[in-house]
Amino acid sequence: MKVDHILIIRFSAMGDVAMTVPVVDSLARQYPDVRITMLSRPFARPLFEYMPPNVGFMAADLKNEYHGVKGLNALYRRLMAKNFTAIADFHSVLRSDYLRMRFNIDRYKVAHIDKHRAARRELVSQAAKRLEPLPTSFECYADVLARLGYPVKLDFKSIFPPCGGDLGRLPAVFNTPKADGEKWLGIAPFAAHDGKVYPLEMMEKAVRLIAGRHPGCRLFLFGGGEREAAALEGLASRLDRCVNASAQLGGLGEELILMSHLDVMVSMDSANMHLASIAGTPVVSVWGATHPLAGFMGWGQDPDNAVQADLPCRPCSIYGNKPCLRGDYLCMKNVSPEQIAERVELVLERQARCGGTEG
Repeated sequence: MKVDHILIIRFSAMGDVAMTVPVVDSLARQYPDVRITMLSRPFARPLFEYMPPNVGFMAADLKNEYHGVKGLNALYRRLMAKNFTAIADFHSVLRSDYLRMRFNIDRYKVAHIDKHRAARRELVSQAAKRLEPLPTSFECYADVLARLGYPVKLDFKSIFPPCGGDLGRLPAVFNTPKADGEKWLGIAPFAAHDGKVYPLEMMEKAVRLIAGRHPGCRLFLFGGGEREAAALEGLASRLDRCVNASAQLGGLGEELILMSHLDVMVSMDSANMHLASIAGTPVVSVWGATHPLAGFMGWGQDPDNAVQADLPCRPCSIYGNKPCLRGDYLCMKNVSPEQIAERVELVLERQARCGGTEG
């Protein structure tokens, strides 16, 4: 008898792929006899390392091996050999549209994501803004599966067990367990676009306020590119018990392990918000040009932990990639360091009352 085998396609950036994890994990656990293959860019493999055994990962290097139409045709031939019975396009962009077209021609069962573009335009409109919540990415992904005949209940907690990832896999500076009462705080002050980046000098003030309330806490900085690395090194040198974690860890897999042991992460609307979320860590997120109403809040995060300023122009962008209409990014500058520090304190106080880390 032919086994059901679902192909899920999501290329895109780190945060978007991370948002598929709760959905894929829920699907795998609720349909243990169904094979699932996740097709994404090579960087995403660690996100699926802890999945149930019926989930496999397939990397597609779209810049080199599978570049252009010729490359996509080669990728399609490779996919054909996998004997899929259903295709779930979680991305719906030019490359995945082309693959989906090929599968449609060959009469596969195919469904793709509804991005609710009209509602998005209303949310960011300056003339007729409509501040109503859009379906979350998680709901949109689950809807694709439901249309293929696999409805899922989203009941994901973390890619790790309740005790977190194995610190023994990390370099020595990170693999010492927390001392009693010690707080581990993550700081991820950057994002892909200026409209989602909090001014670094203001973030430093917020971190100093937090650390002042918790002497002896450990601070871990997260961030990727070369420009970010230099800024993070400078910040680490100015703060006590602070380390640029991304510079010393061996990539995404190790960063996820460390994140699972944080008491709280302070992040922008960025990939690190989503990475911490799937590691089961509460996030205090800072929002500027974008807005949680667009459906990109981290999995399981408390909306009250989203720190943002009320401005009539917000949100002006779904992804934060548009130039500031005012030219000054007041949406970020109007979020005070004190607001961020106070929200972190509320999260830590709630954890103390509950006797553990809130999700």
